Amino acid sequence: MISDGGARLGRQAADRLIQLGCCVIEAGLTEAEFARIEHEYGFEFADDHRAFLAAGLPVHQPRKETPGVRYAWERPLPDWRNGDPDELRRRLDLPIELLLQDVEHGLWEAAWGERPVSGEAAVDLARSWLDGVPRMVPVYGHRFLPAGRGGFGHPVLSMWGGDIIYYGADLLDYIDQEFEEPRPAHPRDWAPQATVPFWRDYL
Repeated sequence: MISDGGARLGRQAADRLIQLGCCVIEAGLTEAEFARIEHEYGFEFADDHRAFLAAGLPVHQPRKETPGVRYAWERPLPDWRNGDPDELRRRLDLPIELLLQDVEHGLWEAAWGERPVSGEAAVDLARSWLDGVPRMVPVYGHRFLPAGRGGFGHPVLSMWGGDIIYYGADLLDYIDQEFEEPRPAHPRDWAPQATVPFWRDYL
C-alpha cells in the first residue's frame, strides 16, 4: 500500500508525460512485476515513482543529440519490464561508479580519513565508505530519485559523479523540466531541498 500523496503525485506526473506526447508508453507495471523487480534488484521504489510506473511504463523517447552533452545510455528510459538485467544493474550502480571515477581523479571526502597515495587504493577505501549509502533509482538517463517505500516528493537529481544538481523539485516538476520544449523557467520561489542523506552533501 502506498501513501495517498505519493499515489496522487505519481499519477499527475504520468498524466503530464502522456500530455506532452514525447514518449512511447506501455501498460503500467503490475504488482507482480513490482515485486519481481524490487526483489531482483534489491530496492523499493518511492511511492510517487511506483505510482508513476504503475500508470504507464515509458520505454522510449527519441533523443536529440546536443554537442558537448554526455550520454550514458542509448535509450535513456530504463525498461523495468523487458530491459537487460545487467544494463539495469549498471544504471542502478551509476551514481556510485561515477563518483568512484571522480575519486580516482582526486575527489575525496574528509570523513573518509586520509587519502591513500594511489588512485586505486583511494577508490578501494572510498568504495568501503560508500557501501550502504542510500540507493538511487534511475528515472531517465542520469536523473535519479531516492529508493524507499513510504517516501514521495523527493527532488529529482541529475547525477554525474560529484557533479550533482537538482533537475526537478519533485517528479511532476521534473517531467516538465526534462520533456517540455522549450524547457520552462523556474519560478522565483523554486528552491528544492534534497531529502536523501549523503548525496545531498554535493548540492
